Amino acid sequence: MLETVVGHMKAEANLELEGLLDGQVAEPEYHLWGSGTDTGPKGGDAVRAYYTALVEAKRGILEYGIERIVVDDDTIVTEGYIRAYQPASVARDFGYDIDGEDGTYLVTYRALVIWPFNADGLLRGEDGYAGINPADAERVPRSELPAAYVAQFEESELVSL
Repeated sequence: MLETVVGHMKAEANLELEGLLDGQVAEPEYHLWGSGTDTGPKGGDAVRAYYTALVEAKRGILEYGIERIVVDDDTIVTEGYIRAYQPASVARDFGYDIDGEDGTYLVTYRALVIWPFNADGLLRGEDGYAGINPADAERVPRSELPAAYVAQFEESELVSL
C-alpha cells in the first residue's frame, strides 16, 4: 500500500497520467472535501478526466510535508501542509485571491488524505479534506521558480510565468 501511495505521489510530481492511474481499481471513487460538498470524481472515466486536467494545468510541482501517517490493514492516512506552484488561473480556480491573469503563485493549504485499499491491494480512490486561506498565495518571480516547474512549459507559455 505504501509503495502504491509513493508511486502515485511521484507520478503526480512528474505529471505522468498513467502512473497516477496505476494501482487503482477499475472504478475508483474520490471524495474531495473543502467547501462542504464532495467534488471528487467517481468512476474510471471521471478519475482519468480529473487527472488529465491536473496534468494539463501543470499542477504537479508541489511539496506535501507529511507530518503524520497512519497505516492499518486497508487504509493509509496522510496529513500535512501542501505547498504548490500554480499558474494564476489555477490558483484562482482553487479559491485563492489572485490579481491579474499572469504569473505563478506558491499556494499553501492543509490537507488530510485517506487512501482506502481493497483486499487485493488496489487503491479504491482518495478521500481528501483540505482547508485554504484565500490570502495564502504568494506571487513568485520567474527568476525564483524551480527549474522543474519551468521545464513543464512550452517556450510560448513561458511569457505568462
